[in-house]
Amino acid sequence: MGKSSSFEDYLEAILLLSKDTGASVRVTDLSEQLGVSKPSVSVAVKKLTEAGLVQHERYGDVKLTAAGQDRASGVASRHDLLFRFFTNVLGVNEETAESDACRIEHNLSETTVRRLTEFVEAVTGGNIEETRGCRAP
Repeated sequence: MGKSSSFEDYLEAILLLSKDTGASVRVTDLSEQLGVSKPSVSVAVKKLTEAGLVQHERYGDVKLTAAGQDRASGVASRHDLLFRFFTNVLGVNEETAESDACRIEHNLSETTVRRLTEFVEAVTGGNIEETRGCRAP
């Protein structure tokens, strides 16, 4: 499975919801989190399962595999980095920063992520709270 921002949003949502619920994530939870229909979630979860990124049995919980966990963690880290940069360095309001981070998080090279991380940590002293990832508007 290639890099798809939509599928990465699903992985990030599963990661965040599993932290909230103690690893139990339902299709309904994803539908509410992402603001999409349950049938759309079911189609995406099936594709993510086929790609080896999640485990899901019909009517059961959705869980990240090790590969899915790695990918979701990477997306969430990029999201947090961008949100921190926009709010703490550029002074962008949180709502705009959240929206922009959700759109950009999928399209950064590793070099840019590394350099931006170094810059944000240097400017802020590393005292930044974790954000909550992309949510439905």
